[in-house]
Formats: sequence, structure tokens, C-alpha cells
Amino acid sequence: MRLAALISGGKDSICALTCALREHEVGELVNVQPVEDSLMYHVPCAHLTPLISQAVDIPLVSGVSSSHEDELVLLKSMLRGLDADGIVAGTIASNYQMSRLKKLCDQLHMELYAPLWNKGGERLLRAMARSMHITIVQVAADGVDESWLGRTLDEKAVDDLSVLHRKHGVHIMGEGGEYETLVLDAPIFHRRIRIINYEKKWFNEQCRGYIEIRKLGLEEK
Repeated sequence: MRLAALISGGKDSICALTCALREHEVGELVNVQPVEDSLMYHVPCAHLTPLISQAVDIPLVSGVSSSHEDELVLLKSMLRGLDADGIVAGTIASNYQMSRLKKLCDQLHMELYAPLWNKGGERLLRAMARSMHITIVQVAADGVDESWLGRTLDEKAVDDLSVLHRKHGVHIMGEGGEYETLVLDAPIFHRRIRIINYEKKWFNEQCRGYIEIRKLGLEEK
């Protein structure tokens, strides 16, 4: 089956793309860049997906939504122009996302390939941490402080997230927006991404923050 993969640069979409490439042909990456917070799409590093496209050597189709109302309208128009039998999505637990994607696929007579659906948990996160180089680029949760910004999501970080889950109810996969990620390297990457310069932006009174990435590059593996 020939698929188009919804991509954000975060751990879930890269993991789903990895699963898809084991079984299917992925002809294009597709990214919608929201102009505001979105329940449908990963926001923090959506503008960096062209670098992901270069790293995995799969062409990218992208667009910028103007509001919540046109998020799916834009995606639908983008998918209509592709030679694809279905789409790949990294959705793990959001019924909101899944129901909207299923409806969209039905309208376009496409298949929905969501290999991570209902499989999220500590075991999956540890597998991601072992196989990919993941950086935390945004946080917003009790107990997840400024020190998490720019931190590598490795086995120790998973241990710490497990503690925060028990103490504060932090979703270990970040499904509640507790943290967002950027994948810098993965087995499917032909070249790795390197963050050359960034600055932390922290809002103490809101217990949230993000890293402002100022310069990125690709390097040989």
C-alpha cells in the first residue's frame, strides 16, 4: 500500500513512520503548521519538518492553517492531490484526533494506518528512547520544570517521567501536552539533525516553557 505520512517531527509521528516503512511504501510526508495551539496537530517544531524530510529522504507537502476551523479542510485538500491509498498517523490515545482522521479518510476513500493507537505506555516510550535520539522542546505540567527543556528523552528521563506520573498524574507519553519532542535521529534517518543554537523560554508563574531553536543542521551519520 502506498501511504502519505502525517509528520510533525515529534516522537510519535516518527515512530509511526518507522512502522509504516517496514510494511508499506511511503511516498510523501504531510505537515500542517497550525498558527495557534491545536488539538489536532503538534505545534512546537512543525516548521522544522523540511529538515525531517531531508533526513529521511522523503518529499514533504506542507501548508499553514489559519484557524482551528480550516485544519482538516487544508489537510483534505493536500491529501486529495497525492497518489496515496492511505495515511500514516502517530495518534496514540486521542479519540478527538482519531475520530476526525477516520472521518477524513472515509471521505477520501483512504485507509488510516495508526500503528501506535491504544499502545501508548512506558514500554513503548522506553522502546522509543532506545531507538531514537529525542529532545524535549516544550513542557507544561506540574513537576516538569525548566530543567526538562532541551533534555534528551533517554531511559533515565523515562524513569523520572514514571515518578511524575505517580506523583502528579503526568501522562508518560505526554498525551496531555505535558511535554513535546523533536526527533534528531532515528534508524530511518539517512542523516542526523543537530541543534546548533537554542534558547530556553521559561514562564515560571505558568509552569511552562519551550526552547527557541535558532539554528539547526544536518550531519552525516
